[in-house]
Amino acid sequence: MATETHSRFVLVFSGKPLDTKCFTALPIRPAFCIWKIISCSYGAGHSPTMNGNSRMLRIQALFCCLLIGTSVVAQERGYRLLVADSSKGRIAIVAEDGLLAWEYKIGPLHDLHSLPNGNVLFQSDWRTIIEVDPKTNQLVWSYQAGKDASGRRVEVHAFQRLENGNTLIAESGIPRIIEVDASGEISHEIAIQVSQSHPHRDTRLVRKLPSGNYLVCHEGDGRVTEYSETGAIVWDYQVPLFDRPPASGHGPEAYGNQCFAALRLDSGNTLIATGNGHRVLEVTSAKQIVWKLEQDELPAVQLAWVTTLQVLPSGNIVIGNCHAGEENPQIIEITREKKVVWQFHDFEHFGNSLTNSQVLSIDGSPIIARPGVDR
Repeated sequence: MATETHSRFVLVFSGKPLDTKCFTALPIRPAFCIWKIISCSYGAGHSPTMNGNSRMLRIQALFCCLLIGTSVVAQERGYRLLVADSSKGRIAIVAEDGLLAWEYKIGPLHDLHSLPNGNVLFQSDWRTIIEVDPKTNQLVWSYQAGKDASGRRVEVHAFQRLENGNTLIAESGIPRIIEVDASGEISHEIAIQVSQSHPHRDTRLVRKLPSGNYLVCHEGDGRVTEYSETGAIVWDYQVPLFDRPPASGHGPEAYGNQCFAALRLDSGNTLIATGNGHRVLEVTSAKQIVWKLEQDELPAVQLAWVTTLQVLPSGNIVIGNCHAGEENPQIIEITREKKVVWQFHDFEHFGNSLTNSQVLSIDGSPIIARPGVDR
C-alpha cells in the first residue's frame, strides 16, 4: 500500500487502542479514512457488535477524521504503480487507493514496462519475455531468449518496446543486445563488452536512447557504458567504490558498485542507481559527480540495493530500495533537495525483493515516462 510521510496515527476509543495495522501510513482520503477506522478490530474479545456501541464507533470515527482531516488531506496524493517482487511471485498494478487493480504470477524479474496501449511488458522467468493485456489477462506476445546460444546459459535482465514496434532484449551470457520484430525475428544485433561473461551479471537495465545509442548497466563490471548502434563504445563510466572495500550480501550491510539502472537526462548528465553501492549518482559527460544521494542521507530511511529510477515531471526522483528490510520503504520519491515527499511500504503484497516499479499516474494524472530518459 502506498504511504505518505508523517501519516501514522494511534487512535483510542473507550480506552482501547485500535489495531493500527488497518490504517498505518495510508494515503488517506476522508471517506477512506472513516471506512478504514470503522473496519478495524478492537482485538480478541473487544469486537463491537451492531448496536449502540457500533453506532457510537462510527460517530467517533467521523469526528476523529474531521479533527485530523486538515493534516491528512493536505498530504493526500494517490499513486498508481506497476510493481513487481519475485519473492512474492507477483507483478501487479496498484491503484491510487492502494488496492491491487491487477496481478500476475511471475518468477525472477528485473525489468517491466507499462506500454502506451495499456498492456504490460515483463518477464515470467529469466528467459521468457511476455506482453499481457491486464484488462483480460490474455497473453498478447512472448519471446524466448537464448534461442541460438549454442548450449550456453542465458538470462535476460533488460528489455524495451521500441517506437517501431520491435523489442530490445539484452541477453546476458552471450553477451549481446538484440532487437526482435513481432514474429520474433532478429532485426538488429550488437555485441557488448564485459571482462568475464556471466549470465547473471553481464547486465542489469539497458535502454535505447533517443539518439539510437544503448545505455547499458554492466553489473558484474560495475560500469555504465553507452554503445553506438554498431556496438562501438561512445561513453564509459566506472562506478566508484569511494575507498570502501566490497562486502558480500544483499541488504544494507552489503557493499559494491553493481549498478542496476542508468538514465541519460535531458541535461546530458547520467543518473545512476549504484545497486549495492547504496547511492544515486549524477555524473556529467566529463565523468564529474555533480549530485549524489548517500545511504543514510534521508531521515528515517536507509538505502540498500538501489534499483530502478524514474524522474517525474516535477523533477522529483523515484528510487527503488530493494533488500532494505521491513523497517524501510520499498520505493521512495525525493526532491532534488533530498526531501522525502512520498513512500511505498507494502510488505503484505510485496516483499524484500521488490526490484522494479513504474509510476503510472499521480492523483489521476498520467505520467508519461521516456525509456532511458525518465525511467
